[in-house]
Amino acid sequence: LNALIPVFKNDADFNRVRQGLLVMADELKRPRKYRDAQKMEEYGEFLVKECSPLRRQIVSDIDILLKSVQRTVGQQSADAVTTIDQSQTFTLIMSGCVVLFSILIGVVLTKGLLRQLGGEPHEVSRAARQIAQGDLTAVIVPRPGDRSSILYAMEEMREGLVTIVERVRTGTEAISTASSQIASGNMDLSSRTEQQASSLEETASSMEELTSTVRQNADNARQANQLAASASSIALHGGTVVAQVVATMGDIDDSARKIVDIISVIDGIAFQTNILALNAAVEAARAGEQGRGFAVVAAEVRSLAHRSAAAAKEIKTLIGDSVVKVDAGSQLVAQAGNTMNDVVDSVRRVTDLMAEIAAASQEQSAGIEQVNQAISQMDQVTQQNAALVE
Repeated sequence: LNALIPVFKNDADFNRVRQGLLVMADELKRPRKYRDAQKMEEYGEFLVKECSPLRRQIVSDIDILLKSVQRTVGQQSADAVTTIDQSQTFTLIMSGCVVLFSILIGVVLTKGLLRQLGGEPHEVSRAARQIAQGDLTAVIVPRPGDRSSILYAMEEMREGLVTIVERVRTGTEAISTASSQIASGNMDLSSRTEQQASSLEETASSMEELTSTVRQNADNARQANQLAASASSIALHGGTVVAQVVATMGDIDDSARKIVDIISVIDGIAFQTNILALNAAVEAARAGEQGRGFAVVAAEVRSLAHRSAAAAKEIKTLIGDSVVKVDAGSQLVAQAGNTMNDVVDSVRRVTDLMAEIAAASQEQSAGIEQVNQAISQMDQVTQQNAALVE
């Protein structure tokens, strides 16, 4: 019933049936005491006495409701048939209108499409196929006054393509001319590059020889520096020896002078001895026979004094000559010492110069080595350029 309420909520028969069912439900809830006590007979009497009239009334109301529903359904069915007939007529009319409208729209669309195409579809297709195949010689003639159709746009496109092709042809000819010039220039560049490569090879060979020569000169300069250093050491040692000789000659000169002094003393002693011998001889002569022996001794002493004086003179002469020679030798040794000092200074300067030459030769060798490497790299680059030009 709750589901039917929205349909029959304004129907009096339905409301009467619904009200009777609700009352009967309330009555059925009242005799719980009979069911609980299992007094079935009393419960049956209650149902017959109390609920039977209500049930009959509900059944009568339901019959009335059903008849009302049947009448309503019959009326609605008749209305539906009438509505269906009217709908079929309206549908036929509308279908005819739709067909006519469709035909009208088709005609309008066809005319609009032809106007947009600018001609028949097969003409547009043929023009598009010719342009797609690269045939730009066929002129497309649109309709007079046509400025917006596809055929007119295709004609403009064809003219634009013709202009582009002409520009491309002109550019291609210019590129061809430039390519010929570039090819000629490449040939000249290849020839010059080969000549440069040959010159660089010769230069590299010369630089290798020069490098070998400079390296040999550097080695020779190094050896000369070592020899100069050895000569400087020897010269220094010679200078030291000469200095020692000069010192020794000075000592000899001093000793010779001392010997001269000693000889002078001996000569003086011999002279005094001679005088004493003379005095002794005079005294012996005065003594006569007694002094004869003493006279002999005095004569011998005098003779010895004469020989001593003569020997002293000879020694003095020899020592004088030795002193003169020692002086000359000392001067020569001093000159030799000065010369050795000059030699040592010269050798030292030569050693310094040789060291500078050796350092410069090494730097020159390193520089030439770098130049040689640079030339080798240039040779490789030139060969690569020649290969690239080819």
